[in-house]
Amino acid sequence: MQKSQKIAQCFSPAAFIHDTEENYQAIETLIKEQEIGGLTFFHSRHSAAANFEMRAEVLDVSGTFEKLIGLINRYQAISKIPLLISIDGEYGLAMRVENTPQYPFAITLGALKKEAEKWVEEVGYRMGLDMKRSGIHLNLAPCADVNTNPNNPVIGYRSFGDQAEKVAKLAFSAYSGMKKAGIGACLKHFPGHGDTAVDSHLGLPILHKTKTELEAEELLPFQYGIDRGVEMIMVGHLAVPALTGGKDIPASISRELITDLLKGEMGFKGLVISDALNMKAVANLYPEPGELEWQAFHAGSDILCFSDYVKEGIEKIAQNTSDEDVDAVFGKVMDLKKRLGVMESMTIEVPAFDWESHSKLQKELAENYVSVIYGEINREELKALAKGGKLGYHEFLNQNSSKFSQQLDLPFTSIEQAEKVILAVFVPSHKPLNRFGMDQTVLDEIQELAKSKPCILIHFGNPLALKHLGKLEDFEAVICGYQGFEEVQRVVVRLLGYGAKTPFQFPYE
Repeated sequence: MQKSQKIAQCFSPAAFIHDTEENYQAIETLIKEQEIGGLTFFHSRHSAAANFEMRAEVLDVSGTFEKLIGLINRYQAISKIPLLISIDGEYGLAMRVENTPQYPFAITLGALKKEAEKWVEEVGYRMGLDMKRSGIHLNLAPCADVNTNPNNPVIGYRSFGDQAEKVAKLAFSAYSGMKKAGIGACLKHFPGHGDTAVDSHLGLPILHKTKTELEAEELLPFQYGIDRGVEMIMVGHLAVPALTGGKDIPASISRELITDLLKGEMGFKGLVISDALNMKAVANLYPEPGELEWQAFHAGSDILCFSDYVKEGIEKIAQNTSDEDVDAVFGKVMDLKKRLGVMESMTIEVPAFDWESHSKLQKELAENYVSVIYGEINREELKALAKGGKLGYHEFLNQNSSKFSQQLDLPFTSIEQAEKVILAVFVPSHKPLNRFGMDQTVLDEIQELAKSKPCILIHFGNPLALKHLGKLEDFEAVICGYQGFEEVQRVVVRLLGYGAKTPFQFPYE
């Protein structure tokens, strides 16, 4: 093979499931002429970034999954060396593909009360199987970021929590589950994106911490994984001056950080994957096409994701890199392809999902993470109030059209006449932009109700959104459901004392 062909195996540009035929053919040209090593699939150009808001509400595109399978088969059929197919699916295929199994967010799994590592590994295994059956070899997940900044605009729900040791264990469990399923996975976003206030899709976050502080928090989950044989790590677009000689250089293009620290000092022997090279934190630094790709490769990246300048990047790397260095990286990429079964890629049939088994898992998980986070629930009192016509109910921001209230099956009275009110809040977005998608008028109404009479708040959504609903002590009790899944709603109904023939017991009670 020629030098340029070996370098091309490092490239995994973006491929969009919903796109124009012209753009599909452009990908085919990259495969045929540049002989790229892989593709990273996204739903569409409108929703490629992790910070894209309200995707499911804005985009109404059907047949996404079938289209994905068709494109994988189409592209694999023309590639000389089978393509490494990857996707960024932190909570399963559903992060990018409608009508596929969705698993709980990392922040939800971080709330598991019992045998968390075992359950998180099972989730990783299940989502890994979904992907493997769909012709996907690599999931660009999980996040090993410690979310110590509650106002973080881009990590938040994607992190297992704000405690470094817990994040380390659960991120490794998720990784292990995916590996068990036969796909690749990677810890991200090295050296740690959790304590940042800037979204790297839009600008460059700078983390001002000492190396000692970073080792105790941000770096800990990555070191934990390295010590246990993690094979892939994604490097993020954030600057950490304490690790780069005081320079505000993105980690993804810092040789000091990737080659010297990660590979040298921390002992990482696996593959380094760059975060998307089109992100604003790095994309605007090098106006000359191909220079950014060279900088990322020179820093120590083995796989270059979402490059907008593949041809130029290959040429620039070929000009600046020795044959020996190219051979070393090429060998690592090809070994990965062999380990993940890429070289035996065959035509994929559209798989059928076992929805019954998926729902059973969701129920078992929900029973483990749904929590009364403030106050307590007096079931007998609720029953008595309901019978006496003194229990009120109000549902906010529910796009599932009263599914939850139907499950409650209680004789509710008007809010004005009620002595106690159950408030069910379905948070529209899991991301913090615009108060997690909640209208300020609705938030004001919730806070006024909580102060006017005893209220039980049921929060179906990202717990980080609770701060917008007022102080916890303004409510008599607060139940956090973490997600709006139907299985979660059923667990909450049983927690309130309804909807079950036998008294409900949490596994951790």
